[in-house]
Amino acid sequence: MSDAPTASATGAPGASRDAAADAPREASLDVIQRELTAFARRARAAAARVHPEIPLVSYTLLSHIEDRRGCRATDLAAHYLLDKSTVSRQLAGLEKLGLVERRPAPEDHRVQVLHPTEAGLAVLATAQANRRAAYQERLKDWSGEDLDRFAGYLLRYNNAADPAGPTELD
Repeated sequence: MSDAPTASATGAPGASRDAAADAPREASLDVIQRELTAFARRARAAAARVHPEIPLVSYTLLSHIEDRRGCRATDLAAHYLLDKSTVSRQLAGLEKLGLVERRPAPEDHRVQVLHPTEAGLAVLATAQANRRAAYQERLKDWSGEDLDRFAGYLLRYNNAADPAGPTELD
């Protein structure tokens, strides 16, 4: 048997060996893509159950506003790599529902800072309790070590986001 690199149909040395080595990786990437898509669909459906008038994007923005203890619309657009008009439409819906309010920034009254209202905080608290219960049920048989690894992998994946723009998974 020869140790010489193999050639593929394209004539590239080692291409057959590389393709064979990449097959398990490609299969794993297919599973990841399929499962993340299923996860995103379930998240959208769960968001609709929490408040039928709040799309997942709006819920995510509301949650981020609360996490940051207030932020500007431009901060949301930058964080989520969204167009400002998209953020503006989502915020208008949240304001109409009485879930978000604008307040002048203490350091510059020309700047408007978004804050959740009491109703917005109540929606978030209900959603958080429902999500936590769902995750506890789904992951009840996982060991603490498995949960730590899973959490670490999710953090690693999300921290490797493409700075050029959102993907279909974002």
